Amino acid sequence: MKQRTLWSAALVVGLALTAGCGSAAGPGSPSGNASGKLVVWDWKSGDAKAAGYVAKAKAEFAKQHPDVAVEFVAQPYDQYYTLLGAAIQSGKGPDVILFNGGGKIRDRADALAPLDSYVADDKQRLAGWDAFTQAGKIYAEPVTLQGHPFYYNKSLYEKAGLNPDAPGRTWDDFVRDCGVITQKTGAKCFALGNKEGNGIQFFLSAMGSAVLTPQEYDDWIAGKRNWSSPDVKRIFELWKQTNDAGLNNEGANSTAMFNDSFAVFQSAKAANIIGLMSDIGHWKDFAEFLGADKVGVMDAPVVNPAAQPSLPYDGGIGYGVAKWTKDPKLAADLVRSLSSSDALKAFYADGGAIAADTSIDVSAGGPAVKAIVSEVKTGKPALHVALSSKTVDLMGRLSQQLLSGSITVDEALRQLAASDKTTG
Repeated sequence: MKQRTLWSAALVVGLALTAGCGSAAGPGSPSGNASGKLVVWDWKSGDAKAAGYVAKAKAEFAKQHPDVAVEFVAQPYDQYYTLLGAAIQSGKGPDVILFNGGGKIRDRADALAPLDSYVADDKQRLAGWDAFTQAGKIYAEPVTLQGHPFYYNKSLYEKAGLNPDAPGRTWDDFVRDCGVITQKTGAKCFALGNKEGNGIQFFLSAMGSAVLTPQEYDDWIAGKRNWSSPDVKRIFELWKQTNDAGLNNEGANSTAMFNDSFAVFQSAKAANIIGLMSDIGHWKDFAEFLGADKVGVMDAPVVNPAAQPSLPYDGGIGYGVAKWTKDPKLAADLVRSLSSSDALKAFYADGGAIAADTSIDVSAGGPAVKAIVSEVKTGKPALHVALSSKTVDLMGRLSQQLLSGSITVDEALRQLAASDKTTG
């Protein structure tokens, strides 16, 4: 999610070559399994909260392939796709690669081996496959589901004399309640971080089903996007109007989403936030600060009476197989181990990830996570995930200009339509 750092070509290749400490992790070095080893690139395995998940996955793989070593190389996220680009250019590098769902993997599908023939037995057990599919072929197996719930602080609603179990169902009611909360507690309506231009992704996907008709929503996901539609325009108008009306925390364009905006919500300086449902900025993180019983999850407040609000989610992260690997089936077996039930149970328990295996019991996690998982079956893909990486990056820059008042909504939509036409 974080905006990646720009590096010179020489530095990028140098970083990639050294990332594996002389192993097969970098461009120009042989694929790991040529010597009985598989090399995995990701940005999760270095996280203490993922240690149990990695251990379970490696143990599952070792049952089938006890003589094959597995090396995880955790790369810094803000450099990850730049380093991966250097590996792809060279045609050599890790055997198994972690991806975000959507444009991040679809833009790089040519560098990956299709997995359809290897993962067929997992299709019914796991959800989120569409985010890792390009032109009808699967290029990664989902590990988590990622989406954008509307979280709220029940304590602030209570302090303002509002019913914490009945937040406003319409946009007008929601904004009215925000006014009461600010008056009574001093807290802002929204915690927003848009320094990297990521806030608009969350806002578009969270508010989309409350503004677009179901047909408009489905058409958007299917690639039939009408950027001049009054309903599409309304989403971007709301983005600007919420800031102009002072509903966001001060300095949203200079506030980093990760993790400054989440800190605003966790410190009760804002009553609501459009967060994540997995890994970070999510129900488990918020519960540590607010208390599990004080973290509320609501449907997006209805703007258009013809809309049907739903949870926006997709496959969150998933592992794919590089097309240069010497043994695609061996690498695919490791991918399947990384999505095994035991591994995913550990990822949920330790890190709060909403696993792609939705049969995992979350009943002990508190009301927020139960509410999220209960909406997965009726949820729809997130609107921003359907866009190309190029258009998403442009949308981030334009979103900052909309908040600063240096561009109009009409001009922003014109540019987005042109980008979507050339990259969609």
